[in-house]
Amino acid sequence: MDLPEAIDLCLSLPGAEETTPFGPDVLVYKVAGKVFALTDPGDYPPRMNLKCDPARAVTLREEYESIIPGYHMNKRHWNTVRIDRSVPGALLQDLIRHSYDLVVASLPKGKRP
Repeated sequence: MDLPEAIDLCLSLPGAEETTPFGPDVLVYKVAGKVFALTDPGDYPPRMNLKCDPARAVTLREEYESIIPGYHMNKRHWNTVRIDRSVPGALLQDLIRHSYDLVVASLPKGKRP
């Protein structure tokens, strides 16, 4: 999975939108106004910040060198994933959906897509 495919997956999730609240260089993916993913398409190698269950975040960081604590984020709840094919595509898809699901679960029922 490459960055354009990861972005396409983010945008395919119900109610997801792409915003640029930090300027044109950072793409922020939100559901009901809450962030579930961020990326700077100009970064090389590409990276994406994704929300993650704290216990799972630690396990992933121990298992994959290219998954680190979230850059400029709450390091307990966010991971930065390098998108250079060192993380299996199926896992990256799962991590994007996991991030989205965590955010949706935190929304009031009336705001959930």
